[in-house]
Amino acid sequence: MKILAFDGTAKAATVAVSDGERLLGYCTIDNGLTQSELLLPMAEDLLRSLKLSLSDMELFATAVGPGSFTGVRIGVSLVKGLAFGRDIPCVGVSTLEALAENLVPLRGILIPCMDARRGQVYSATFRCDGRNIERLTPDRAIALSALAEELWAFEGESIYLSGDGYAVAKAALEASGITLCETPELLILENAASVARVAKRKYEGGEWVSDTELSPVYLRMPQAERERLEHEAEKKKETK
Repeated sequence: MKILAFDGTAKAATVAVSDGERLLGYCTIDNGLTQSELLLPMAEDLLRSLKLSLSDMELFATAVGPGSFTGVRIGVSLVKGLAFGRDIPCVGVSTLEALAENLVPLRGILIPCMDARRGQVYSATFRCDGRNIERLTPDRAIALSALAEELWAFEGESIYLSGDGYAVAKAALEASGITLCETPELLILENAASVARVAKRKYEGGEWVSDTELSPVYLRMPQAERERLEHEAEKKKETK
């Protein structure tokens, strides 16, 4: 099964093509350009290099969040557009599960972290035996102080971080006394190859949708909406 996979939920944009368990090729760019400028041209270039076309694809996959609200929407909209009228199944993959998948060769506790600002990260906890990952918590927005408290339960086990929140999470957790293992640099950022691997498992388990059913996953309101509500709350206080 040939899979075209995307992840544009964080700073980097990444695209991959796989055939079953075999990764045919992938491309990741982290140069400050927006995902709307990068993802489709990257996919077209990758398919052209592999001498493949969209009509050769049998499954479309994308990370559906959590992450940048704009990036999540762009990735989902792109896949919906590519799948429209083609009768090709789609799989939405948790960004955090894909980031944990990056670390599968490693044994221990896997903590993908995406910077949610305000002292929080989007995170989930997984355990890996070197081949398979087991989810221990749901995806959630969590304060770094609360995450540190949780991680004391895994004292003595190897703990690895990944994701664009790697640096901020590492600094905060180590300051709280949590011992972390160094994650190889190439495994830290999101990689569409991991999205493709997770998508293949989900498809085989019957977890796929049509292009119209594919939707993003948000763990909290966009910043603009939060600021609007906070502003309205302040105005109400002033009028009392």
